[in-house]
Amino acid sequence: MSLLDDLRAELAELDAAHLRRARRANEIPCGAKMRVDGKELLSFCSNDYLGLAADPAVAKALLEGVVRYGTGSGASHLVSGHYVAHDELEARLAAFTGRERALYFTTGYMANTGVIPALAGRKDAIFADKLIHASLVDGALLSRATLIRYPHNDLDALEGALEATSAPRKLIVTDAVFSMDGDVAPLARLLELAEAHDAWLIVDDAHGFGVLGPQGRGTLAEAGLDSWRIVLIGTLGKAAGVSGAFVAGHADVIEYLLQKARTGIFTTASPPALAQALLTSIDLIEAGDFRRHRLFALVDAFRRHLRLTRWKLLPSRTAVQPVVIGDNAEALRVAQALRDAGVVVPAIRPPTVPAGTARLRVSLSARHEIEDVLRLADLLNALEAF
Repeated sequence: MSLLDDLRAELAELDAAHLRRARRANEIPCGAKMRVDGKELLSFCSNDYLGLAADPAVAKALLEGVVRYGTGSGASHLVSGHYVAHDELEARLAAFTGRERALYFTTGYMANTGVIPALAGRKDAIFADKLIHASLVDGALLSRATLIRYPHNDLDALEGALEATSAPRKLIVTDAVFSMDGDVAPLARLLELAEAHDAWLIVDDAHGFGVLGPQGRGTLAEAGLDSWRIVLIGTLGKAAGVSGAFVAGHADVIEYLLQKARTGIFTTASPPALAQALLTSIDLIEAGDFRRHRLFALVDAFRRHLRLTRWKLLPSRTAVQPVVIGDNAEALRVAQALRDAGVVVPAIRPPTVPAGTARLRVSLSARHEIEDVLRLADLLNALEAF
């Protein structure tokens, strides 16, 4: 039983460090509320920023896709699992983001772990912000390239590292909106460095797509940036409210990834019904300025109403509003106190965030009411003072 004993010992270590995670089973559609074990709770957990995950028009499109295409794709995209709906979605995403071409992936994790190893190998170098998502880190490790992590948004450090390398191919990798801090990467300066050092710029806009930029076209559109060396990655299970991810860029880059990205080649394609639903979702994003205005009004209200002295609300203008508490155990205690009051906010602990920066990750949605946001702020103000 020694192998099992090893696992049990590691689980006990997680318990001792207040790092064991648990799932909760929601009984109702994704929205501002959830029901767990029969109890209705106000939820600030999901990345459904525009409230499209349970939108009737998206659900109707999904049902129509099932009627037309069935429930599965049957094969990988390059065998027989690529359908008209996939084609239409990729064309729509390319046009929407202002790129020449797009490629649909089953998940954001698969996009990131497929794109990076396709563009970099053993002799190459990857320069990644210290706070990039785990899927980007795993993609870099899978590439077997030299991975160089620069301090968060420290462009002087990045420039120095780029100047010191002799690698034949270089990739700069960043989140556009950092998922646990909510801040936005300095994309214009990153592109300048990529151009100066002949590097690819990989931008994961998981938390900006649909939310930032004109008509929700994303963080790059907000910054007015376009270049053949930018490889844009976006997820479709957050603001888009469905599932999957995409990579968009220069037509030759996308064709290369179609031929080389193993997570796209060697997996069964997502059901075409999902692509059918996403076509409606993109339409709603494009016409959804009222949703974005509502979301940002909620962000403003939360930030104005929260009055913390000991904990720290990070400077974020996005739907991600992190409240840094520091200690793992205290973060868990606060999260439990909120849940006892009928509000769910996840306590984020290492290794997701650096040691000593455990936090509550408040995630706002256009489905929230102003009363919901003020209630959460009041609870946090009271709990910090307790």
